[in-house]
Amino acid sequence: MRLRTVLATLTAGLAAAATLTAAGPANARPAADRATDTASGTAPTAPTGTATGDACSPAVSLDGFSDALDKTTFDGTFVGNLSALALDRDGSLAALSDRSSLFRLDAKTLAPESVVPLADESGAALDSEGLAVDGDGTRLVTSETEPSVRRYSRDGRILDRLPVPSSLLVAPAGRATANQTFEGLTLFPGGRTLLASMEYAISGDSTGIVRFQTWRRGHGRFALSAQYAYRADPGLGVPEVQALPDGRLLVLERGFTAGVGNTVRLYLADPRHATDTVGVADLTGQDGVRPVRKTLLADIVNCPSRGATAGQPQPNPLLDNIEGMVITGRAKGRLQVLLVSDDNQNAAQTTRFYRLRVRV
Repeated sequence: MRLRTVLATLTAGLAAAATLTAAGPANARPAADRATDTASGTAPTAPTGTATGDACSPAVSLDGFSDALDKTTFDGTFVGNLSALALDRDGSLAALSDRSSLFRLDAKTLAPESVVPLADESGAALDSEGLAVDGDGTRLVTSETEPSVRRYSRDGRILDRLPVPSSLLVAPAGRATANQTFEGLTLFPGGRTLLASMEYAISGDSTGIVRFQTWRRGHGRFALSAQYAYRADPGLGVPEVQALPDGRLLVLERGFTAGVGNTVRLYLADPRHATDTVGVADLTGQDGVRPVRKTLLADIVNCPSRGATAGQPQPNPLLDNIEGMVITGRAKGRLQVLLVSDDNQNAAQTTRFYRLRVRV
């Protein structure tokens, strides 16, 4: 199915997602040890962010949120730990758990329809964090353990494994720190360029400078290509990226402070004039290296809380550990963006979906 058709399907479907109730969608069963949250966070949609108080910033508005999948199970698999979202070719949503499960969600209700287990070549579980769906329906999945990028069939079989620069491997093989590697993954429109974002800096680079690695497809396979430097805000990492048709990116930055809560910011970033840092051993802010330019679109703390509740201190109870993001369509000149939080299978955290309208 063409991308335009997929986006049109989801644009119509996601408006219905706000009707999910506290009982959860069909076939999703609440976990016995925790009652499902009751907030649905729905509100009327307006052309601008000010008419109904839904503005997070001049560029971003909150249409609503849903906790309907929080602490539920599907076919014996916990529906949570969600770290990435992607559009599938049939108009459904793919949702990746960092516990090696890949869910198919109904675009209208977000109800789980199937789940596929993932594993590495030896059958071991992944720390699966990034997800993209290729034009042929195969799944590109990152694991931050090594880190790695693998291609999977719809039924979870490994088809291929992409090369990774040695410097981005976890020490002692490389210069990366365990659990701070490939978090975000996005396939640019046209399918020829793939980009993965490191979550935090590698050894030798200045704190806060994150490397974005790309691959370029040729002769049916992805080969290593350009690399870029992205400067995250102090104390924040990069959990997700999404490519725009013009070559720019939506970038999520996220952090957590005990006793305070989460910080989550959405940026518009432009790598098109950034320096290729493949040959730069240490990124320390030196002259001659142009990082990816970024512009703040919204700090999510400024979104209306809409009756959301939090199980731990948060500067805004709407906030949680937001890790996944996907562009689902366009309406009235704005992108429709869906976010999801990773509850870490923790009673104090929530699996929450957020519906945003973003002007870029």
